[in-house]
Amino acid sequence: MSSQALGGILVALITPFTDGGHAVDEGRLQAHIEHLIAAGVHGLVPGGTTGEFTAMSSDERKHLLELCIKHSSGRVPVVAGIGALSTKECIHFATHAAHAGAAALMVVPPFYDPINVEQLRELMGDISSASRLPIMYYNIPSVSGLTLSPAEIAALSKVGVRYLKDTSGNAPALTELLFGLHEHITAFNGWDTLTFYALAAGAKGAVWGTANLIPELSVQLWEALAVRGNLAEGRALWGKIWPICKFLEEHNYPSGIKTGLELLGKETGGLRKPFALLEGEGREELRGLLENAGLETVR
Repeated sequence: MSSQALGGILVALITPFTDGGHAVDEGRLQAHIEHLIAAGVHGLVPGGTTGEFTAMSSDERKHLLELCIKHSSGRVPVVAGIGALSTKECIHFATHAAHAGAAALMVVPPFYDPINVEQLRELMGDISSASRLPIMYYNIPSVSGLTLSPAEIAALSKVGVRYLKDTSGNAPALTELLFGLHEHITAFNGWDTLTFYALAAGAKGAVWGTANLIPELSVQLWEALAVRGNLAEGRALWGKIWPICKFLEEHNYPSGIKTGLELLGKETGGLRKPFALLEGEGREELRGLLENAGLETVR
């Protein structure tokens, strides 16, 4: 894939498994990728939180990336999630991604023992030097234990970071990045319920798990706000989308996404234990939200 700039709706991709969760299901993955691309999404981001990377082996993660690149066939860029707990592991995944044809890397900091800013800068520089791919910094303080100021995030551009997925939920900080520091780093929204604000404020896109469920609506929102600047149209679309985003933020996120796909008639293989699809009232609440957004569910 060429080093074109990333932008638009990048889907934080699920990982479809075989029944029982024993392996990645290539057929289900291919069908899902085809649906997303036909809906007009602008990129795929496998191997992140929504993709359950922490429940997968190293070989499975690399195989998943290879399948995504194979089945996207150069039609949209694939950004490889390469989060790991050591520099050695990160470089292993990064160099594999470069050889496999990824367009960029999404890097979450080590997420068990928090690192400091200096260690983060060294990590990003090492990954950049080894892979020669642009880096998207995955800013998720609730998981990484590392909270950076907007200026500290922007300064990562000096060590190979070109993009930001902001999953901090901190709207004032995102505003500073969009309006005050945009010449240093390109910010993407990664906090679902802030998507409308971020796109209206000029974010270059969203790395968005909900787009697995509603790719058509997600692309319509992008086109209304970012392409046409039509706030009224965007508000009408957001009225359908926001309740789904709010629900997903209140539940285990991969569980909610995969449950929604199952409700839409798409087999996902479920989640790997100890996690599971939603049942009971939660499942039915999500069904109602999807139907209210104009989607047809299966019984």
